[in-house]
Amino acid sequence: MEGSGLEALHPGTLDCVHCGLCLSSCPTYRVTGRETSSPRGRVYLMRGVAEGEIPLSGTLADEAYLCLGCRACETACPSGVAFGSLLEQTRAAVDDAGLRRGWAKWIERLALRQVVPRQRVLHGLMGGLSLVQRLGLDRLLLPLLPRRLREMHGLLPRVPAAADRRRLPRVTPARGEKRGRVAFFEGCVMPEMFGAVNRATVELLASQGFEVVVPPDQGCCGALQAHGGELEFASELARANVVAFRQAGEIDAVILNSAGCGAAIRELDHWLGEEGALLAGQVRDVCEFLDQVGLRGTPRSLAKRVAYDDPCHLVHGQGVASAPRRLLEAIPELKLVAHDDPASCCGAAGIYNLTHPEMSAAVLASKLDALEAARPEIIATGNPGCLMQLEAGARGRGLDVRLAHPIELLAEALC
Repeated sequence: MEGSGLEALHPGTLDCVHCGLCLSSCPTYRVTGRETSSPRGRVYLMRGVAEGEIPLSGTLADEAYLCLGCRACETACPSGVAFGSLLEQTRAAVDDAGLRRGWAKWIERLALRQVVPRQRVLHGLMGGLSLVQRLGLDRLLLPLLPRRLREMHGLLPRVPAAADRRRLPRVTPARGEKRGRVAFFEGCVMPEMFGAVNRATVELLASQGFEVVVPPDQGCCGALQAHGGELEFASELARANVVAFRQAGEIDAVILNSAGCGAAIRELDHWLGEEGALLAGQVRDVCEFLDQVGLRGTPRSLAKRVAYDDPCHLVHGQGVASAPRRLLEAIPELKLVAHDDPASCCGAAGIYNLTHPEMSAAVLASKLDALEAARPEIIATGNPGCLMQLEAGARGRGLDVRLAHPIELLAEALC
């Protein structure tokens, strides 16, 4: 087992008993029908490389990155295989072995190291893109772009104006009788693309009697970097957040509204050991937290048909499924309509829809079929990538439907 870089994960691969209960939950297996594109097939490849039976080659590299990392297999697995962790370690080994090269990898690395985690750079880039969109330059240039860039443009929603991308106040006082004090994680993409969701989250928490502090030195959670095989860099970002939230003082919880960020920070003890355990233990998704403490006040009516779609890293990564539904059902006249595919991946998966557009589109299609059949007026989901992916998909099908974070609907009813 020398030299593969996967020796450390070998014991984890032994947990898989190859029962096959994960197959029907795996998006890539459902599309391809290939055993190697299933969770147990990928675990078998990992184990073979770790044991020195097969080389660390393009086969494992391709399958490791074809996987969406949705972790639906973890929910289905009776043996408790920690597939998400195995996948991240495998991708790191693949990258260390130099099996991912070329311009695509270079651009991905540049984006994940030099743009996404750097607030000023990301803010400036989004400001420039917002100007281009307002002037209509993107539409003028679109016919001249290569097909792949035209497809990527179709996934991008309109960037909010600068006023909507401003940072949150460092402290928002509780309104009414104070119930506690929480810290809020802003994220990196959320302030730029979904600043309204962040503000609604803070306003709702304050209206429910919680003082909200936003630590000034917080930064990118590292989830995208870890998913891209950059485990060391992701760990550096995580350590910075551990320090930033330690400075928040005594708090009841660290609140997040992005499922991907929440899953990453909730598992910091896996990345950092004891160093990350305290922060990991404080993490609560905002819907989970509000469901636990109970809503205060009488919500206003919202007479809409709403389909809730589970973000993978909330339902599978954090085990939160019922809380958002209970909160939405508390809004008078809101009709929560079920659809046939709520807990499967939408195909966004971080930047997967950019790196694997064909598979992403195939996975999204079945999701949209189920949602369209439910005839909702609003689709609610709690992750920025899911919101953008589903909005682009609905727009492509010409569906007259609004995409919203559950917290936006709650804030409309309670604030």
